[in-house]
Amino acid sequence: MARGDWDPTHLPDLRGRRYLVTGATRGIGYFATEQLVSAGAHVILTGRNPNRLAASHAAVERRVLDVSAGGSGAGSVETLLLDTTNLGSIRAAAATVRSRGPLNGLLLNAGIVHPPRERHEIEGHELVFTTNALGHFALAGELLQVLAVMQGRMVWLGSLATFLGRFDPVDIESVDHYTQWRAYAQSKVVTTVLGLEADRRMRESGVPVSSVVAHPGYSLSGRSPGIRGVNEPSAFDRFADAWQAPIAQSKERGAQPLVRALVDPEVQGGEFWGPKYMVHGESRPSLPARYVRDPELWARVWHYCEQATRVRWPFEKASKARRRW
Repeated sequence: MARGDWDPTHLPDLRGRRYLVTGATRGIGYFATEQLVSAGAHVILTGRNPNRLAASHAAVERRVLDVSAGGSGAGSVETLLLDTTNLGSIRAAAATVRSRGPLNGLLLNAGIVHPPRERHEIEGHELVFTTNALGHFALAGELLQVLAVMQGRMVWLGSLATFLGRFDPVDIESVDHYTQWRAYAQSKVVTTVLGLEADRRMRESGVPVSSVVAHPGYSLSGRSPGIRGVNEPSAFDRFADAWQAPIAQSKERGAQPLVRALVDPEVQGGEFWGPKYMVHGESRPSLPARYVRDPELWARVWHYCEQATRVRWPFEKASKARRRW
């Protein structure tokens, strides 16, 4: 398939494929789940709130799988409790996933978009950094072997924020200087760096897994379909977001670069994907911000995350996983 032939509304047949999406009860993660399931995939829909998990599962069943309502009926979905701020939750969820078989892909989407005004810690680490980056580093390491079995792919959620200033994470957990914007933007720099360095290390170790970074552009709830229990913007939000139509898109459209990065066989490890016009548009490969493309930064961030989580990715075992399966 040539890159120009990609149609996000008609994905390749994903029947028999198994994916895990973090933070799938809201926004980008939910719409990515819909798109994968509609193409026939089995999706493990994860989140930390049981009620939201139930609502999201019901929405997928109603909107995608109910043939009588116009759904495809092709894929399937299950839910799994997973809190990316809690290493115990990450390990428990990963153990459950491993017990049920290999994965074709891992979409590392969960995150805090609107940080608290004051700095907060959870399990000894800054909340936004932990939720958006550190927890995903641990989860991806825990699931590396089951991805390797299927020569799978992991996709890390980048952000436009990394282009709107230089956020070199020297103070990686915002101990000396915390603002809401800096905490968010810096966490996305870390996420992008981890995605790029993961691909480099896996290539070096002969692990048959690719790592890609993708961002959703400027995607708004008020421009997205209303879904009971999942996306219910107020009338004011609809009005306010409508004014931003020339520079924004729906979260449904925002999910498309992530889904393409996850399932398009033409996508290569180490690439950075997003909308054509940065804030909106069809999916295309581009380059991350210049300061993020620094191998010394990659190594520094990776080492920090290893120390913080005490998780060492099992590169040697993963390089042999497919042969053992």
